[in-house]
Amino acid sequence: MIAGREPHFTDFPLHASILKDIAEAGYVTPTPIQAQCIGLALEGKDVLGMAQTGTGKTAAFALPIIHNVARTVEMAALVLAPTRELAQQISASFVTLGKSSDVRVATVVGGIPIKEDYRALQAWPNVLVATPGRLIDHIQCGTVVLKEIRMLAVDEADRMYDMGFMPQINRIIAALPTERQTMMFTATMPPDVEALVRHNMRNPVRVQVGLTAPVERAEQKLYNVGDKDKMPLLMKLLGETEGRVLVFVRTKRKSENLYRIVSARHRGVARLHGDREQAQRTIAMDGFRDGKFRILIATDIAARGLDVADIEHVINYDFPGSAEDYIHRIGRTARVAAKGLASSFVTPMDKPVLRRLEKLIGTELLPHGEAGEEAPRGQSSHGGGRSESGRAGGGGSRRRRGGRGRGSRPAAQPAPG
Repeated sequence: MIAGREPHFTDFPLHASILKDIAEAGYVTPTPIQAQCIGLALEGKDVLGMAQTGTGKTAAFALPIIHNVARTVEMAALVLAPTRELAQQISASFVTLGKSSDVRVATVVGGIPIKEDYRALQAWPNVLVATPGRLIDHIQCGTVVLKEIRMLAVDEADRMYDMGFMPQINRIIAALPTERQTMMFTATMPPDVEALVRHNMRNPVRVQVGLTAPVERAEQKLYNVGDKDKMPLLMKLLGETEGRVLVFVRTKRKSENLYRIVSARHRGVARLHGDREQAQRTIAMDGFRDGKFRILIATDIAARGLDVADIEHVINYDFPGSAEDYIHRIGRTARVAAKGLASSFVTPMDKPVLRRLEKLIGTELLPHGEAGEEAPRGQSSHGGGRSESGRAGGGGSRRRRGGRGRGSRPAAQPAPG
């Protein structure tokens, strides 16, 4: 890197073919997590990247992998992801950033016919992107052998823990060569993830970029509501938003119920949850990404797996069940260098989680007002502005003394991943 100016991708000793594909994708300036991780990974170090969703983590491990496995014949790199959607999006990033480097990617995930896995594996991939459960199936059947793997990347390690994948992760790592480079990325550090790092990484370099603070560029609003207030408030917010809206609910049944009500009053509505067939989920995500659907109603399955660059508004119709899930939901808006709005409906039952969230991020989240009313005049009601006293406003937050630092500022131009 050159002192006195922003870093560029051309500062890294990447193959010319990779730099060509980066440039063709329109990327110039790496995000902070990319700027700090890529060079370390290219040096062969184990890297533990601690950053929020939406900070460009995918390219932070994809570019070093592409550089090292370019034009190799054997399957030399393995990437693990918690959900099929995230795995598929990681694979798409490898294709975009490695198309001129003879990178051949196979994706093996649950929820699709296994014959598609066989077809992908027979194409001699040098990068394998997988979800843990489906990969274990292939290891047991002998259709995947990991003895040639030189590089391992584990994305969303804390989500792996949340979903109960730690036993599978440990089995997969046990099947890998001990001499390998490992990169692991996580937004939070539960004890089981810390143990995974301690037992399976060699002197990892820790890179922390805004670990627990929600994305700074996301304006946050909290609404104190009762359950009966949620639907009228949702309809009001949907009517005030012109762009894409992602609505989070807690259960599959509620996703279906909300879909029926909202689609009766708005065009371009889709839903996404675990009971939907893979083809239906793909249609929903692609349609939301392409603009066919403006409103997507989802369970937390989308919190880590949905990559859409310009979601204008994230609405927590049901407040998340954990502080960590709040961080990841908010990461769906204000991705990389964009801005966005996040609105959360908080019932009295949600207050304990809210308190834990504030403790985790070292910030007091201020209510925007009760359902159906605006914040009083003279008080700030937007996270992007400030009140006369200088306090970050409603929906905004108040930094507690001794709290953790804010996330890093956005790069001047968006970066991949």
